[in-house]
Amino acid sequence: MFKQFLTTVLFLSFALLAMGQNPDTLAKTKADTAVKKIDTVKKTSFAPKIKKEKVYHPDSTHIPSRAVKRSLILPGWGQVYNHKIWKVPLIYAGLGMLGNAVIVNLKQYKIFLALGKITRTGEVPREGDPLYSSYIKYKREYDLYVVNYGASNPDLENAANGYQRNFQISILSILAVWGVQAIDAYIDAKFISSYTVDNNLSMKVTPTLMNQPMFASNFNTTFIPGIKFTFTL
Repeated sequence: MFKQFLTTVLFLSFALLAMGQNPDTLAKTKADTAVKKIDTVKKTSFAPKIKKEKVYHPDSTHIPSRAVKRSLILPGWGQVYNHKIWKVPLIYAGLGMLGNAVIVNLKQYKIFLALGKITRTGEVPREGDPLYSSYIKYKREYDLYVVNYGASNPDLENAANGYQRNFQISILSILAVWGVQAIDAYIDAKFISSYTVDNNLSMKVTPTLMNQPMFASNFNTTFIPGIKFTFTL
């Protein structure tokens, strides 16, 4: 009986001792978990990021002089060489309109020049006269301007001079367009052979403070707010 009682007392003592150790075990477990969580936090650095410097690759195979020579030989050829094909229709549209102006002004100049010579005598040319062939050729215009409109010889000669001037201006304009498209081809070729614009092209807008001019500053501050535009090419 005494042995059973002693055994029961010892069993209860070990049970109480085990129950008394649970809080320490839980605390240790929570502490270990907290340490692990702290260790797993991602470390951050306040050092600025290193930006990769952009590298430009000049196109040494693209020669500006070659673009100019091709444009002088044939308008638009230099633009094709520079891969700017969208400019070719614009060039030929301008040259086409100027070419039409040359044809129209030259035709009208010949008509009014002949009419001015015919009306200079004050009589209608007859068969055998030097101006009779011109009169027959431009009889419709003679009837329209001289008979119907009553245009005098000075009016017709002034019109002839005006069409002659427009004819000359049209020719000079064609030469100007020809030269401008050659210059445009050179500029494009020079840009292509000198720089390469990559995908890092960007724009950044940030607020900033600017120094005021001495005559515009006040007693409160020497700075004024502004906006700063930064372009990255």
